[in-house]
Amino acid sequence: MNYTNTLTRADLADTMNRQVGLSRADSAVMVESILDHMIEALVDGENVKISGFGTFVLRDKGERTGRNPKTGVEVPIAPRRVLTFRASQTMRDRIIAAG
Repeated sequence: MNYTNTLTRADLADTMNRQVGLSRADSAVMVESILDHMIEALVDGENVKISGFGTFVLRDKGERTGRNPKTGVEVPIAPRRVLTFRASQTMRDRIIAAG
């Protein structure tokens, strides 16, 4: 792959093109389709688990009180949904071994 600091959709499609043999257009459509399925699942409140890679989980965070670090004034932080990612043990081991 020819990327420096960021892996892009185009990089994924290019790799799929070279390794699987799909056309560039079909590779790009496949990458978009996979990402769309992941997004739809998350929107529907489902977790997305990719074996050997990790799990994307939506969490609901309740309202809480925060503090402006500059002024020290307390402000309420509204409840919200956050997306978290937890890498699989396999992924962690490979990253540590490469590091």
